[in-house]
Amino acid sequence: MLTRTSRREFLSATGAAALAACAGTPREDPPAKRPNILLAYADDISYPHMGAYGAKGLSTPAFDRVAAEGALFHHSYTGAPSCTPSRSCALSGQQLYRLREAGCLFGTFPADIDVYPLLLEAAGYHVGHTAKGWAPGVLEPGGRTASPCGEPYNKRRYQPGEVLDGMNLNNYAENFRDFLAARPAGAPFCFWYGATEAHRKYQPGSGLAAGKKLEDVVVPEFLPDTDETRSDILDSYMEIEWFDQHLAKMLAMIEEAGELDDTIVVVTADNGMPFPRAKATLYDWGVRMPLAIRWGAKVPAGKTVHSLVHHTDFAPTFLEAAGLPVPEAMTGRSLLPLLEDPDARDPGWSDFTVTAIERHAWCRPEGALYPSRMIRTPDYLYIRNYEPERWPSGDPDFQSSHQGVYGEIDNGASKTFLLANREKFPREFELCCGKRPAEELYQTVQDPWQTRNLADDPAHAERKKELADRLDAYLAQTGDPRSRGESPWDDYPYYFGDLDPRKA
Repeated sequence: MLTRTSRREFLSATGAAALAACAGTPREDPPAKRPNILLAYADDISYPHMGAYGAKGLSTPAFDRVAAEGALFHHSYTGAPSCTPSRSCALSGQQLYRLREAGCLFGTFPADIDVYPLLLEAAGYHVGHTAKGWAPGVLEPGGRTASPCGEPYNKRRYQPGEVLDGMNLNNYAENFRDFLAARPAGAPFCFWYGATEAHRKYQPGSGLAAGKKLEDVVVPEFLPDTDETRSDILDSYMEIEWFDQHLAKMLAMIEEAGELDDTIVVVTADNGMPFPRAKATLYDWGVRMPLAIRWGAKVPAGKTVHSLVHHTDFAPTFLEAAGLPVPEAMTGRSLLPLLEDPDARDPGWSDFTVTAIERHAWCRPEGALYPSRMIRTPDYLYIRNYEPERWPSGDPDFQSSHQGVYGEIDNGASKTFLLANREKFPREFELCCGKRPAEELYQTVQDPWQTRNLADDPAHAERKKELADRLDAYLAQTGDPRSRGESPWDDYPYYFGDLDPRKA
């Protein structure tokens, strides 16, 4: 890990070259005062699990404040339904399949890929992060010696027993205070708040013990609607609220410094909830994220945005707001025109978005992948599964790297209950654990849970072809190796224990 001094020396040698390589152009009117940037990045939370979306039994006043004083997004999609690649996409502003090893869980992050925090740091920003930055993976094989999220601030910690079992002992807010105290006078800041909540494990029964009610939970139709599932979701709410409480403290610190309106606050999550048929899948519960953005100096309060946006849009947004050029390699685009539009309906905004997955857990013999691509419009979801003969949730007889059988699904109460009661809930078990066809098509308005595949329905053949063609065109345009019949991910090492002989 680089020290702060050596990081600055490193940036002085590489930052100017990185900025010079950006072929984009800055805004015509660079801001007189460059905004601060706070990205609050939760772990494993699906849309609509925030109070501003109407979720009952869930209190998120900080997220709700950001939404009320800025913009609330209803169609925000992550770059991948998996921790490491989703973070790689947000940092780089590029689609997963352009990032080589950085597009894989337990991969590495090639040093020649630009990331917005280091570009901002080279331009004079005070940059840092707390807790989970780019992870899990190993940086050194990719040529990096420091986090792409900036200097770590992790000294302030809780004692065991002061937080619920499974929660991070990192005192996120106090570490943010240390970060602010270290800021050079006059420098704008860029901070990555990387909570590990609501990643499993959870303290069983913590939601009910806190007075939450089973009847407040809306159970997705692909899960058994039982007290066990409802209680498990309530336990996840406890962790979402903990993430929100620290965000509230950070907002208060910025407000006390008189800088809240000059700070771009982005609140979202890396991928969907750690439940069957959610995380590690391309259905909405794996890739559709909560998102609220506040920038008091620029963004009108009370905006509701239904345009489809993507987490690769964050990097170009931050760079443009800072008056810096946006690298041509970035496939995302700045959200500023959408945010600054009083009606939140930029006529030039696209009506679709694309997300991908290659490798999540090591949960099939020899680490075989389950590669997929999806295209989402306001009304439809089309998914292409390149290896439909494989088990999408992991092999039923293969012990995965860290999640047992069906290793794409995180261990926890809902998975345990589903596997133990598969005969009682055969439909839900098949939806969550069964094999899937090469093509899937869902009408998202009529079928919000995406459980009724219309890909073989003749009445939807024309729409399926339209979406498949649009996906093909986008993948070819943005350089997906699979559009050329290639799969370089088969050869990328998996840096978790001694599973992968390719690391030798």
